[in-house]
Amino acid sequence: MKSLKAQNNPFSNSKYELKFLQSSIPTGKEETAFSSKLKSADLYPLKPTQIEILQINLGKMCNQVCKHCHVDAGPDRKEIMDRDVMKQCLEVIKKQDIQTIDLTGGAPEMNPNFRWFVEEIRKIKRDTHIIVRSNLTIILANPKYYDLPDFFKKHQLEVVSSLPYFNARKTDAQRGEGVFNKSIEALKMLNKVGYGLGNSGLELNLIYNPTGAFLPPDQSSLEEQFKKKLKQATGVDFNSLFTITNLPISRFLDYLVRSGNYEDYMDKLIQSFNPMAAQNVMCRNTISVGWDGYLYDCDFNQMLDLKVDSKNSRHIKEWEQNELSQRNIVVNQHCFGCTAGAGSSCGGSTI
Repeated sequence: MKSLKAQNNPFSNSKYELKFLQSSIPTGKEETAFSSKLKSADLYPLKPTQIEILQINLGKMCNQVCKHCHVDAGPDRKEIMDRDVMKQCLEVIKKQDIQTIDLTGGAPEMNPNFRWFVEEIRKIKRDTHIIVRSNLTIILANPKYYDLPDFFKKHQLEVVSSLPYFNARKTDAQRGEGVFNKSIEALKMLNKVGYGLGNSGLELNLIYNPTGAFLPPDQSSLEEQFKKKLKQATGVDFNSLFTITNLPISRFLDYLVRSGNYEDYMDKLIQSFNPMAAQNVMCRNTISVGWDGYLYDCDFNQMLDLKVDSKNSRHIKEWEQNELSQRNIVVNQHCFGCTAGAGSSCGGSTI
């Protein structure tokens, strides 16, 4: 399967996407701008609470081409964080009180310096919480990845993996043919070394993204359903399920427009705006680092090239804690996705 970027996807350019989002909000409603919703909740301008999480995108290369991917990742992507930028990240980790390092991609494990980077983080701070966002199938993609479960265990990484559904039909429809069976095999490999089991301390969490133009269901009840169905059908165990709303950018935006669902979906997000979810959005305690070292308020802003609103600290090598802690968070219409219903973040519902 080729990526939509390779198929001349008109929405793969971040500046075009942003212009499209700004100009095509459903008409007929007076207060639709996201900033207006924040003002009504007394949250504008949106400010950080503290910087607890450093989310680092190690590159856009991936062995999969998922239909909902906001990164537009795939095997054809060449953007990879190099060791120099990693060293700049390590300097920030060394100097700042950051509680969680969240490694993402693409498939972060495909970065040739992935293991070195994890080992260096552990040398600096043995107790820092490190998350790796693994697509599971990477573990089976090549013999050089077969030992990833053992590597994750050795360095006590939390593994967070996407699994759109507990059956093959819906999972493969979103992520590619055969992905479900490969994902289950990888989950069994993780279970074998202790991930997702009892009190092992090895966290294995799954992510659910809707397969269409609708909001995720209740997270707790869906988690219960996933645990029951996966255990019965495959014997797989995991700790928690995170539900994440698909934001209208990149491939999912392209799908919405091509299927004629864009206006209805945006209207649904706007009508579902929840001030409590807005209060707890992940950008308030997170900084996202792009593969080239530039800083963003979140991974979604990164894909739209909306850099942090900071005069002197726009790149990881320029990190100024005070300025970043007092910045105004950059928002736009796609942010309705994180504030709809029970809220959405990289850690699931925010309420």
